[in-house]
Amino acid sequence: MLAAEALAGLALEAGGFYVDATFGRGGHTALILQALGPEGRVLAIDRDPQAIAAGRRRFADEMRLTLVHASFADLGALVPADADDRPCRGVLFDLGVSSPQLDDSRRGFSFRSDGPLDMRMDPTRGEPVSAWLARASVDEIRQVIATFGEERFARRVAQAIVAARQERPLASTGELAALVAGSVRTREPGKHPATRTFQALRMFINDELGQIDRGLSSALAVLAPGGRLAAISFHSLEDRAVKRFMQGHSQVDPALKALPVVPAAARPRLRLIGRRIRPADAEIARNPRARSALLRVAEKLP
Repeated sequence: MLAAEALAGLALEAGGFYVDATFGRGGHTALILQALGPEGRVLAIDRDPQAIAAGRRRFADEMRLTLVHASFADLGALVPADADDRPCRGVLFDLGVSSPQLDDSRRGFSFRSDGPLDMRMDPTRGEPVSAWLARASVDEIRQVIATFGEERFARRVAQAIVAARQERPLASTGELAALVAGSVRTREPGKHPATRTFQALRMFINDELGQIDRGLSSALAVLAPGGRLAAISFHSLEDRAVKRFMQGHSQVDPALKALPVVPAAARPRLRLIGRRIRPADAEIARNPRARSALLRVAEKLP
């Protein structure tokens, strides 16, 4: 999604070193490699071990690519910030859940097919949603659904979950979807009533907003001056985090703005590149999931 626009935003150089922070199934990585020359290099990371395994099969003969099973929040530990021999010229984030994760019922991300109530992007770490719902209080569940899902009926959903688990633990996506559907009074046109609840639980169990904040900060640290940061988001909470980060680092601290000489540490570290970009109608027609995508790009200043 927004692949051509994202690559244009990165302003790729044939011999440059780039990071695909959200490898997925390698669509963006493949396009970056196509644009690079023999000296170009790509580091692609993903917290989903299935994505990395698929990538190693797809790019088995690609010597310019390094694949790493890791979170993009750990980007700073994977890319040396002072690598003068191969400075980082760009970092790309494609945020949110991937299509293979949504389409595999065994991962528990979707309410459209029944499967285990898991939702972990990295199934080797942390606890599944089912385990958290089995012990969380009504207020804890309500807060998560209201904060990350912006669900008006968060309390009704939380109360229904706690009441249902008295009978038996919630173990499947189908059970949760049916429970939410019976608790949400009105439906948004074209949306399943469980959409906001599933989004909220997924974002919470994977610490997605915390990961975004740490990942963007790490990207800024490892980028060389003149390097580009490009981020594709899919809903308001993600885009808000990206916008806040980029705008915050592209302005002088208001408290220091009036000083005759602004301290170096308080000067802008980013320059915004253009406005946010939405997919063209043709892309949305080909892939309806692209309709909510937004791209923001910024350049690191010297």
